[in-house]
Amino acid sequence: MACPLPPGIYVPVPTFFSPSIPTSKPSLRLPGLNLPLQSKHTLHLARSGIRGLVLAGSTGEAVHLTRSERKSLISSTRQTLAEAGFEGYPIIAGVAVDSVEDAVGQLVEAQEAGAQWGMVLVPSYFAAAGRNGNYQKGLVEWFTRVADASPIPILIYNYPSVTNNVSVSISTYVTLASNKNIVGCKLSYGDVSVHIQLASLGPTHNFHVFSGLGQQLFPILCGGCHGAIDGLAGIFPKSIVHLFNAAWDFVYKEEEEEEEGGVKVVVERKARLEYVRNLQLLVSRAEAFLEAEGTIGIKHAVGKEIFGGQGVEDGEFEGRPPLQGGLSDVEYAPWSEGVFVDMRKLEATF
Repeated sequence: MACPLPPGIYVPVPTFFSPSIPTSKPSLRLPGLNLPLQSKHTLHLARSGIRGLVLAGSTGEAVHLTRSERKSLISSTRQTLAEAGFEGYPIIAGVAVDSVEDAVGQLVEAQEAGAQWGMVLVPSYFAAAGRNGNYQKGLVEWFTRVADASPIPILIYNYPSVTNNVSVSISTYVTLASNKNIVGCKLSYGDVSVHIQLASLGPTHNFHVFSGLGQQLFPILCGGCHGAIDGLAGIFPKSIVHLFNAAWDFVYKEEEEEEEGGVKVVVERKARLEYVRNLQLLVSRAEAFLEAEGTIGIKHAVGKEIFGGQGVEDGEFEGRPPLQGGLSDVEYAPWSEGVFVDMRKLEATF
């Protein structure tokens, strides 16, 4: 039986590109992947407790990558991890195409390059047809065909903001969860009720539910979900991992002990709850940055917070057209001088 993703925090990793070189003539050829920078970010995340990486997902600008770049990105990341001693470290390959054949082709290539799972975006070009029951039947057939032909287990990726608000019904998830090669989902929207209903499938269907929104991590863990695939964790990885661990322990451990003057003391459950609530509050405030600034903001913040600003002015943290440019100092200041101050302090404690 295919294994689902282990519980934890995963990062939808930005894809880094070499800076553009000004030219007087327009060129079809865009600057290539910046694999050395990619490797540095990869190792920072792995060493910070991140459970696994999603490559070529939405944050990774999957729709801007060629198939050869996807393979190179995955294989290079796998090599980087192996050389640093992270053998078998989870890599999940994003797939964002509407053709069954293309989706399977990308999953085959991802497996060849070193990915162990695929995260497949809900097909959405004909989302307007999703207003009737036939489209739900079509989604079942589409994902079944992809899963049955995939060499690696897959997660269903539902991100309505980029899929024309296509809806996937609970009954569709339930049907697909019975497929042995469909082992979970990532839900990038704020309906906690759906998260909890799908989490109830886990014990009987080998189906793990992850949120794409770290601002609801504690509530969904209380409801039986298994973690988050969260963009803020790519900027402040240790802090988001700490929130996960504290929340997970609160949900699943009856007692928690702390060292105090060389003596172990039991921390009262009420105090633990208050601690996790405060952590979640801080993270939720910081997550607003992702809502406001998106992929461009994430890449800019990675450059500023993890790499100390080195390479930011040179364009190393910019996206591919149409995601051009970064944030100005004026645009970044409300975050850098606001909630990120507390996030930096928290990150530095680990």
